[in-house]
Amino acid sequence: MSKVGLIPFTIQTIVKDTNVIPPGIELIGAPAAWEHGFKGDGIVIAVLDTGCDSNHAELKNQIIDGYNFTTDDHGDPKKFIDYNGHGTHVCGTICAEENDEGVIGVAPNAKVLVLKVLAGQGYGDTKWVIEGIRYATNWRGPNGERVRVISMSLGGKDNNPDLHQAIKEAVDQHILVVCAAGNDGDGKNETDEHAYPGAYPEVVQVGAVNLQKEISEFSNTNKEIDLVAPGEDILSTYLNNKFAVLSGTSMATPHVSAAAALIIQQCEKEFERLLTEPEIYAQLIKRTVSLEYSRRFQGNGILNLASGIISPTQNHHTAAAN
Repeated sequence: MSKVGLIPFTIQTIVKDTNVIPPGIELIGAPAAWEHGFKGDGIVIAVLDTGCDSNHAELKNQIIDGYNFTTDDHGDPKKFIDYNGHGTHVCGTICAEENDEGVIGVAPNAKVLVLKVLAGQGYGDTKWVIEGIRYATNWRGPNGERVRVISMSLGGKDNNPDLHQAIKEAVDQHILVVCAAGNDGDGKNETDEHAYPGAYPEVVQVGAVNLQKEISEFSNTNKEIDLVAPGEDILSTYLNNKFAVLSGTSMATPHVSAAAALIIQQCEKEFERLLTEPEIYAQLIKRTVSLEYSRRFQGNGILNLASGIISPTQNHHTAAAN
């Protein structure tokens, strides 16, 4: 069986208390979207990872549902407990609650569907990931909610046709699939590094920059990179009601997944209809700013939500970009 795992990441510090907007979330312009009322209301993001600490004060109200596909807890499907910390950190960047304490996520009013596809040590069977993607595609919430974004900060060396097919099926259902590029980069744009599912053309492949908007040395480079987001010194939720600063393309990915929720909310209000997956992608790429790097490093550039904010007072008659 092919294996997937956490894309290696670095834990820098673990802290008990904090009360800030994390700098990565500031960097992508999320507060500008919040000021216009876009906080991800009604949007569900499926997070395929190591599970989530559902008792964390910042996350306990943010989880709409969950499922365990791993052998942890004797394979009990209802126990999507995070024994690693990675999944909890990713969930916090996406939707940590706005409650004047701790941290706040990019889309604080969005909900997460926690799909545990990696066991506590950070590894999983590719079959679990495939099952997780299909579960997310077919999932319906208590009020008929559907998953709009799938976020995967994981990867492996194997190009698995069944994994690729599951992703294509999700995209056909107009779900945006966002994946980490991987941390095997060597800082050279002439050498390609690939991790799957990130390297599939159907996904949004996210590379990492530091808080000074410089490409992270570890970030994979290849022709399929779509954009970059903050992936170094990222502060978010962690196990046991704590917070941690982590680095990796794993940390860049949830910034983009959650930004997509804000974009979907904004554009569907403006266009008064549901967006297709190609339209969501086009609107995401419209909100990038090119950096002075090769496209193999940066794709279309760094995510900047502030570049696509539409004031409610403006009268727009534009159709969604295709």
